[in-house]
Amino acid sequence: MTMVKAHVSAHELVAGRYRLLEVFSRETNRLWWYAEDVVAQRPRLVAQTALPEPTAEDTAHRATARVVRTSETMRSLRPGQVAVVVDAAVEAGTLWTVTEWIEATPLGELLARDGSFGPGRAARLGLELLDVLQAAHDEGITHGELSPGQVFVRDDGPVVVTGFGLAGATLVPRLTAPSYASPEQARDERIGPAADLWALGALLYTMVEGRPPFRDRGRPEATLKAVDRLPLRTPLRAGPLAQAVQGLLRKDPRERLTRPVVREALTRALNEDTDADRRPDAGPRLRGASAGVRRAVPMRSKRVMAAGTALAVVTVAAAVLAATGALSGTDPADTDTAGASPRATAPAAPTGRHTGGTAPTPAPTASSSPGLPAGYHRYNAPEGFSVALPDGWKRLATARATDLAYRVTFGRGGDAATLAVTYTERVDRDPVAVWRDDVEPELAKEPGYRRVGTLRATTYQGREAADLEWLAGSGDARVHTFGRGFLLGGRRGFSLRFTTPAAAWDDAASRQALQTFLRTFQVPKD
Repeated sequence: MTMVKAHVSAHELVAGRYRLLEVFSRETNRLWWYAEDVVAQRPRLVAQTALPEPTAEDTAHRATARVVRTSETMRSLRPGQVAVVVDAAVEAGTLWTVTEWIEATPLGELLARDGSFGPGRAARLGLELLDVLQAAHDEGITHGELSPGQVFVRDDGPVVVTGFGLAGATLVPRLTAPSYASPEQARDERIGPAADLWALGALLYTMVEGRPPFRDRGRPEATLKAVDRLPLRTPLRAGPLAQAVQGLLRKDPRERLTRPVVREALTRALNEDTDADRRPDAGPRLRGASAGVRRAVPMRSKRVMAAGTALAVVTVAAAVLAATGALSGTDPADTDTAGASPRATAPAAPTGRHTGGTAPTPAPTASSSPGLPAGYHRYNAPEGFSVALPDGWKRLATARATDLAYRVTFGRGGDAATLAVTYTERVDRDPVAVWRDDVEPELAKEPGYRRVGTLRATTYQGREAADLEWLAGSGDARVHTFGRGFLLGGRRGFSLRFTTPAAAWDDAASRQALQTFLRTFQVPKD
C-alpha cells in the first residue's frame, strides 16, 4: 500500500469538472477534499483514494460502477444516512469518489477536538451506525471500510455514512484506515458482515478511549499484523459499553456479538446516561469551513447570492477575555487607520514580544498565503500575532492598558464589521472562570443580553480554552457573538470575539469568517 498525497494542482480538474479546494480529513490511503463542481456549480466532497496496483481501463470502470451502484442502493435503504455518490473516476492510479455536500462534521475531527466521548454519546452514535449496517447486511452488502473518516456527525440528525462499494472494488482487501480493519481483512480473507461489526467495535473503542484499539504503526502491513496477532488493550473508560466493545472485537468473527445483542447493550448504555440525548456540538470550526467552501462555489439561487453578499455586513465585535474594564478606551495615538494592503507579499517580522507599550511600531504587512479561502489574506501584526482577514479589512484601532494588555481591532471601516484580538498578562484563573466571573457579569449589563447554550471548556491549538456565545441588543441592532479565550502559560492569555447581526449569524459568509479567524490565528513566537 502507498500513502496518498495531496499533490494536486488547484488549476487541474478531476474528471474534467471537479476543482479541489481544501483537504479536511486524512487517512492512510485517503484524503477528503472540499471541492467545487464547475459544471453544476455546486459544492461537493471528494474522496481521493490511492490504488495500490495498476488499474486497467476495464477494472477502473467496474470499480467506479460498483461504488456508484452500491451507494445508490444504500441511499434507497437508508435515505439521509448514506452519502449520495454523484460520480466516481479513476485517474493516475487514484480512485476519486464524488459525493453530494454533507452538512456535518467528520467523526475523526470531533475526536481530534474532544479527545473522547462519554459512553452515552458513543452509544447513541453507535446505534445510528448499527441501523445503517443492518440495512446493508440485510441486503447482502458489506461496507468493509468503516472508519472515522467515513462517518459524518450532524448537529441535528443521524450520522451520515460514506464509502459503500469501496471494499471489493479493487484486488486488495483493504484500502484505508488499517487500524480499523478486522483480523480477517488483515489476513486477506473473504469478509462479511462480521468485519463491519468489528469496525463498529473499533469505532466505539476509539470514541470512549480517545485512541483506536490498535495504533497506527506507520506502515499498513505492520498495523494489520498487530490487528491480527496482538491482544486487545482492555478499555478503561467504556463503562457500560465495555462488554459490548470487547465482544465486538473478538478475533474470531464467529465469536463476535450479534447485532441484536449489540443493540440491546447500546440502548441500555444510552438509557443510563442522562446527558446522552444532548446532541454533540460540532463546534464552529467545521461548520465554518463548510460554509467557506459553499461561498467559494458560485451558486445561482438568490438565497445563496444574498448569503455571499452578507460578508459585507458581518460584525466581529471588539472584546477582552480579562481586564475587561481596563481596555474600554482607545488611544487615538495608537490607532492605525491605514490598515494593510491585501496585495503585499513580504510578511512583517514578529517582534518576539507582545506586551504592547506606547512606542511606535513598524508598519504591519499582509501577505497572500496558500490554503486560505478566496478573498482572504494573512495579516502579520507588529505585536507578533497573525490572522487571515477578508480582503479590504484594515487595522482600525489599538487600545492598551499599560504594557500588560492590548486590544487590536480590525474591520473595513465605515461599517460595523470588526475583529478584536485581545492579549493580557493578567489571567490568573482558568478560561472558564474568567468568562464566568469576570466577563459575563459585565456583559449581563448590556441591554438584551442572553447567553446562547452553555459556557464550554475546550482546547485550542493544544491550549486550555473556553467558549462563550451570546446575544445582545434589540431590533436591527441585535447581535450574536462567539467568544474564545485561551491560555499561553503563566498569566498570559488571548481572547477572540466574533459578532454578527443576529439575522446574519447562520449566513455562509458569517460562518466562513468565524472558521477562518479561528483556523488561521497564530500567537506570537516567544
